Amino acid sequence: MHITFSEAAVRKLAPLLEDGTKKLKLLHDTEGCGCVMSGVPALQLVSEATVDDREAQGDPFPYLYEPRHEVFYEPHMKVDYRETTGAFSLKSDSQTYTTLMRLQA
Repeated sequence: MHITFSEAAVRKLAPLLEDGTKKLKLLHDTEGCGCVMSGVPALQLVSEATVDDREAQGDPFPYLYEPRHEVFYEPHMKVDYRETTGAFSLKSDSQTYTTLMRLQA
């Protein structure tokens, strides 16, 4: 999977990642959903990768994800940030996954 981050998303995320103590993770959040099929995408800041994480190259940020959730996403996606909603969005050329993606710190 490859994620391109918009200029707005880079402006929001860069200060959180610049000291190198945190890594960005695309999380398929299933908490409270009851089923992995009902999961929603979220961004998460983590201190380190777990044994279940794989690193992927994004533009401009690398990010972590769990390969078992890769089936829910397309190979090329884009993350944007909107100041008006204070939320990120995740889209591909063929669909919008969410326009209210949260960032978990």
